[in-house]
Amino acid sequence: MSEQTPSTEGPVGVPIAESASGAVPLAGLGRGFTRTGEEILHVGHVITLARATFEGPAGEIMERDVVHHPGAVAVVAIDGDDVVLVDQYRPVLERQMLELPAGKLDVPGEDRLTAARRELVEEAGYDAPDMVELGSFHNSIGFCDEHTTIYLATELVPATPVAVSIEEEYLTVERVPLDGVEALIANGTITDAKTVIGLLWTLRLLGR
Repeated sequence: MSEQTPSTEGPVGVPIAESASGAVPLAGLGRGFTRTGEEILHVGHVITLARATFEGPAGEIMERDVVHHPGAVAVVAIDGDDVVLVDQYRPVLERQMLELPAGKLDVPGEDRLTAARRELVEEAGYDAPDMVELGSFHNSIGFCDEHTTIYLATELVPATPVAVSIEEEYLTVERVPLDGVEALIANGTITDAKTVIGLLWTLRLLGR
């Protein structure tokens, strides 16, 4: 059996490097920083707020506020030449947002792919038996460990949406021409990070 050469690219062409422990992102690991403790300050419905302590490479002690998040998934759902988005109210911003169908990893034992299919059904009213992982990213590394995985779905099957929040009861499903999404990003109509990232990854993958 021939030896397989390790990939030098991660999802959607993200470069990776080799270390003693295997392939890691080029950004590297802790490089001498160590977490030494953590105090839980608040446990909310979605997030946990903590005060964490760290030791630096030269023994420096520092404290940081840290928000723990269960993680999330999002789906770029393509139907013909359109992408299926949802327009829903976001209380934090007090405004409507045009975004990908998405949601938290808040069902015990549910893997990311299953969660993505569930969220697509709940919010957009479509199922997609076959999805391709586009990639993943950290949403806000300055204070939060939220990690989002984005999937591409191209074979959509109509399903019955199930609203699980008040906001979802009032959301609308919007079909947007895929060739027009770059303009919506450029003019500020779409500002949600996961949606910007997922749509641009998809355009690159499809050569649009």
